[in-house]
Amino acid sequence: MASDILWSLAHEQGIALPVKDYWEFDALVTVSDSRGVKGLDELDQLYHWTELIQSSPIAVERSVHAAIGGAYRSQGITTLELRFNPMKRNRGGERDLDHIILAAVRGLDRASLEYPQVRAGLILMMDRTFERRLNEIIVDKAVGWSSRGIVGVDIAGPRPGGARYDYTQLAPLVETAREAGLGVTIHVGEEGGAFGREELGEVLETLRPERIGHGILAAGDAELEQALREQRTVLEICPTSNLLTGALPGEEAVRETFRRFVQEGVAFTIATDGPEMMRTHLRDEFELLLRLGALDENELREANARGHSAAFSRMVPVHA
Repeated sequence: MASDILWSLAHEQGIALPVKDYWEFDALVTVSDSRGVKGLDELDQLYHWTELIQSSPIAVERSVHAAIGGAYRSQGITTLELRFNPMKRNRGGERDLDHIILAAVRGLDRASLEYPQVRAGLILMMDRTFERRLNEIIVDKAVGWSSRGIVGVDIAGPRPGGARYDYTQLAPLVETAREAGLGVTIHVGEEGGAFGREELGEVLETLRPERIGHGILAAGDAELEQALREQRTVLEICPTSNLLTGALPGEEAVRETFRRFVQEGVAFTIATDGPEMMRTHLRDEFELLLRLGALDENELREANARGHSAAFSRMVPVHA
């Protein structure tokens, strides 16, 4: 969500902000320091404000509508799936969860009418800090709204206490979603070193998602690369985000990661991980990878095509 829209939404809803100047607000809700952030925990602090401002049906509807239209107008993006956690948009239960989800669906419907070239869908996110029952509710809601544009489930968020997360507990929830025809994508393998790779292996073995958010820790690990190939799992890699969070220490690491995946036949596509927050767009990501020699023109086209084909949204044909 663009900073100017968040700024207006905050004022329309009477949300008390810690700053009074727009440019200070812009720095508050984006990764404004070119050196990035100190890991994912600091990034989560940025999400606090964006989630708070978007915590109303009106704000959710406007956000979804603006994101889809903006992506098509500025980048020509014709396949787009928006992730959000409805429980982080209902002010701790103050707002009815179904109203929040319906608002997102309305935003999706409005955008579909205005931009029929775009194939779009919504993915409901579980959270690693949530107790099991809360994540169960999110999956139940995803299944219940699956006929209205909810196309998949995901999980993200900080690890409680920074410890290794037990993904096996999600197996029944993932199976419920899969049986209902929903796609499964899991955020894993971005950071955490050795235990991050253990988590990635556990996810591939027990959850078998169609897509994985990030998954860059698989690079150089022959067993993980083999599992990704055999399961035809597609990695959603966000180069700028990985640089800004320190998940990849520098541009050479970006190049080495992509060259390794190409060499080993690991399927991936390119994403932005929140273009406004990261101050980037998909074309910027493509230009970065070309400049670094991480991918050539043909490999970029293949990665982009793979993104279309790996999408869970299948409502309309892809035009671009």
